[in-house]
Amino acid sequence: QVQLVESGGGLVQTGGSLRLSCAASGRTFSSYTMAWFRQAPGKEREFVSAFTPGYGSYSSASVKGRFTFSRDNAKNTAWLQMNSLKPEDTAVYYCAARSLGGVATTHYEYESWGQGTQVTVSS
Repeated sequence: QVQLVESGGGLVQTGGSLRLSCAASGRTFSSYTMAWFRQAPGKEREFVSAFTPGYGSYSSASVKGRFTFSRDNAKNTAWLQMNSLKPEDTAVYYCAARSLGGVATTHYEYESWGQGTQVTVSS
């Protein structure tokens, strides 16, 4: 497993932007599928965006066109750029890693998780 640490969450107004970071350590993660999930109070953890080596990035319909996933394997870091934020984007955001690679959009397919970072979008 890799160790993951998220940062960059905070409070932002509707229409604003935030950039989340995920720093990985413990293993070389260049072959891993990396993803962002989020969980709002009382709701299931849901897929946001991911990057699979050899495939590229993909996102949920609710964030497509607003959120962008990027990664730098040399820095063992992944980012989630979030633009045009809405109150419904409010949640704890988690970084996740999957050693088997491949396209994966459900939380049980990932074995490594960060502690989460809170994103709050005010109306």
